[in-house]
Amino acid sequence: MPVKARCSARLGLVLLIGASLAALAGCSSFDGASNRITSLVKPYKVDVVQGNFVSREQVEALQPGMSRQQVREILGTPLVTSLFHADRWEYVFTLKRPNEDLQTRKLTVFFTGDVLQRSEGDEMPTETEFVATLGSRGAKGKVPVLEATPEQLAKYPASARPTTAPTAAPLEPASISYPPLEAPKR
Repeated sequence: MPVKARCSARLGLVLLIGASLAALAGCSSFDGASNRITSLVKPYKVDVVQGNFVSREQVEALQPGMSRQQVREILGTPLVTSLFHADRWEYVFTLKRPNEDLQTRKLTVFFTGDVLQRSEGDEMPTETEFVATLGSRGAKGKVPVLEATPEQLAKYPASARPTTAPTAAPLEPASISYPPLEAPKR
């Protein structure tokens, strides 16, 4: 191999090693910068809400003697029902926030046949208390007003406002009609 070729091969090798070392040095400074950036920027961690939220107002609306349909209208569909315990419905609500303990509230509703007998469970928050807890955890803001004042209602014409709250009529069971599984035989 001629001398000129060997020198250019060595020069190419030296340049390759130099470029590799420069790239590695650049990576370490990039790594340091990325570590500084990630220490400043924190990812958003979402609150995880599961189940049925049941307020104190809903629990107070329950009265012994109500039908299952009336209870379902007040509380919603139960989270847990069991074939082995058809006489009770379970309402469970959990709230998991980052860096906080899991909050769990439970309410059990007991029936005899189709009639509500009793309910028991944890102390439920009012709707206003629950809405206040959903705000940002760092800054405690003012709880929004959930009802209109007479001054606010006066802005609207009287014909647009309901005079009394509408009452819900009890729901009749829907008649269910299914098509035949097989074609009629002739």
